[in-house]
Amino acid sequence: TNILKRHYKTDVLVTGFDIIFFWVARMMMMGMHFMKEVPFQDVYIHALVRDEKGAKMSKSKGNVIDPLNLIDQFGADALRFTLAAMAAQGRDIKLATSRVEGYRNFATKLWNASRFAEMNECVRVAGFDPKAAKAPINRWIIGEAAAAVAETTAAIEAYRFNDAANAAYRFVWNVFCDWYLELAKPLFMGDDETAKAETRATTAWTLDVIFKLLHPFMPFLTE
Repeated sequence: TNILKRHYKTDVLVTGFDIIFFWVARMMMMGMHFMKEVPFQDVYIHALVRDEKGAKMSKSKGNVIDPLNLIDQFGADALRFTLAAMAAQGRDIKLATSRVEGYRNFATKLWNASRFAEMNECVRVAGFDPKAAKAPINRWIIGEAAAAVAETTAAIEAYRFNDAANAAYRFVWNVFCDWYLELAKPLFMGDDETAKAETRATTAWTLDVIFKLLHPFMPFLTE
């Protein structure tokens, strides 16, 4: 059927390691038998989510963390980013509420940075060319943004979602918020209108890069 042609074969199967034999191998054998072709190219085997002590979650133990409660408390994006940042290959996720709270604070940091940019009239400039920036601070953040994009992209393509999330996190918090915005304040308050205009445009451009970097992890916030 047309639906079968459209959906078979797929690119990636995402699964936990506990059902590799029961389902993954079975799907491969059935697909090769009936379709004469493997059903997927890659298998992404993710970690299991455990409690903060590493024990398997169990209702009888009372250590189950309800994701809906975490979403109500900290937001869906904070939970999604937490799971991505902790999804190191070959290691189970020890989920603690404090970790989700930490990434909720990261979301707040980005919100405040965006508000700061808005207050300083940093808006997109049509045709802005980052290569033409002249102020050293602007040339520096543009280079750092390019490096963060390359690192995050390479990690996502290799299914290293924790490396991708952490690369984006480092750039947003440590580079953009802690350094660039602080160093840009004197330019925003200075008398050099050319430098001020360039810094506003660069800030808006960098925020757009950040929103794209974080979109796979925090789609509600970035939208």
